[in-house]
Amino acid sequence: MARPAIVTVDDDQQVSAALARDLRRRYGRDYRIVRASSGEEALEALAELALRDRPVALVAVDQRMPRMTGIEVLAEADARGLAGGAKRVLLTAYADTEVAIQAINEIGLDHYLMKPWDPPEEQLFPVLDDLLGDWHNENPEQTSDVRVVDHRWSDRGHDVKTFLARNHVPYRWFDVEADEEGRRLAELAGAGPGDLPLVLPAEGEPLRAPSNVEIAGALGLRTQAEQPLYDVCIVGGGPAGLASAVYAASEGLSTIVVERHAPGGQAGTSAAIENYLGFPKGLSGADLTQRAMAQVQRFGAEMVLARDVVSLEQRGPVRAVVLDGDPDNPSVIEARAVIVSTGVSYRRLGAEGLDDLTGRGVYYGADASDARQVAGDEVFIVGAANSAGQAALNMAKHAQSVVMLVRAGDLEASMSRYLIDRIEAHPAIEVRTMSEVRSARGDGHLEALTILDRDTGACTDVAATWLFIFIGAAPRTDWLGKDVARDERGYVVTGPDLARADGVPGWPLPARAPYALETSVPGVFAAGDVRFDSMKRVASAVGEGAMAVHLVHRYLATI
Repeated sequence: MARPAIVTVDDDQQVSAALARDLRRRYGRDYRIVRASSGEEALEALAELALRDRPVALVAVDQRMPRMTGIEVLAEADARGLAGGAKRVLLTAYADTEVAIQAINEIGLDHYLMKPWDPPEEQLFPVLDDLLGDWHNENPEQTSDVRVVDHRWSDRGHDVKTFLARNHVPYRWFDVEADEEGRRLAELAGAGPGDLPLVLPAEGEPLRAPSNVEIAGALGLRTQAEQPLYDVCIVGGGPAGLASAVYAASEGLSTIVVERHAPGGQAGTSAAIENYLGFPKGLSGADLTQRAMAQVQRFGAEMVLARDVVSLEQRGPVRAVVLDGDPDNPSVIEARAVIVSTGVSYRRLGAEGLDDLTGRGVYYGADASDARQVAGDEVFIVGAANSAGQAALNMAKHAQSVVMLVRAGDLEASMSRYLIDRIEAHPAIEVRTMSEVRSARGDGHLEALTILDRDTGACTDVAATWLFIFIGAAPRTDWLGKDVARDERGYVVTGPDLARADGVPGWPLPARAPYALETSVPGVFAAGDVRFDSMKRVASAVGEGAMAVHLVHRYLATI
């Protein structure tokens, strides 16, 4: 597999040579370093790499060059379809800061660095390490030893790809119906239709139609707890859960996180989180998740993946979290305190025919990597919140067109203004207000939709192969049982709200009031979107996750 390229552009030969020297010293083993001394030369080099189908991981370009500025080089590369997906860094002087910030908004600049960057170990390499790591996560086909064989419209195949992508496991996908290599691999493995999806890890036997637990086990991901008792068990690995794990483990609590799908929760699927403090370019949900996971692992918290929690039990001073599996010999994690951070899931759309086509052209939510599979097609998106807007912008990078179907008369009440402005300015995105999906049809996969105009009552049939749904949210909290108070929609009631809630279990301890994020079961806390009246923002979920650990300390001091 060809080494990805890092392209540098600077008309100052001394600076260009120094930059290339530093990059070769740090990255020369894994990347091809390509130097250009002008914008025109850079575009020629990028065109040559594209012609030879050579991946470009990063372009670092000086802003102040004669004839073409750095931003003009990047804009022209975009217009010509060169180095698509490459990370882009602008080399600037202090006076160029405002221009660089404008480029973040206008052309999606990833970072800007002010000259000089000496020493590079402190001023250059940390930035490039992060950007190159992000590029590898977004382009797993360039780095993967895991192969997945299935057909395009397999619902289970889509689940497997999502599981691998969200757990940051690079993989290569082969369509058994369209790819000669896919057919060859299936034949070599002796795999029939019932064996698909076929997962081929670098080591070990082929996995035939495996469950997520089987995949996790084969890839070395942990699926069982290692200790008999923990200080705190965190159920749910979204932003709130990961924040709780970082703070709990860093403060000396023995900590375990149980996540049934993959770390990151719904936020982990976002193509871009642009209003998170400290990231002016924004960051993807996958990037945020990977950074958080690195902290979780650094501080020694355990992570159990691909396991669902089916019930919560009180065993004296201990809380027991029961995992799915053998009902006669269930796996149980015991902890002195529990933090519930299971977030929410997208609600199902009740249109006729959608359930039969879910996973085969109809999807609830979307991972950032899903955008590549819609290349050249028309995509329909249902929803009007920020998640739908981010998905539309991400899909529009690859799709021929994106149609947003919005029940309301506009986007103003449900979407942030910065997203609305970008959607309205995007030539490939159409917003159809007062519209909803009434039915879906297809033979084996989605082929057509019926769309209702809510103003006129008229229905229109349209050809469609992709429908992504982002509507509402519903917590999954039945496993908590009757002792944990929840409102009529299933959100967990905590703290002072317990005294005000009607028809829910009361607080059992007369000696003290519940702590702010404590549920009706002492020692069980809730943080993030799963909690009643929470803010439903990534930043607030992270804050509540940290706050929950502070309250766990207070609780543990009382038992």
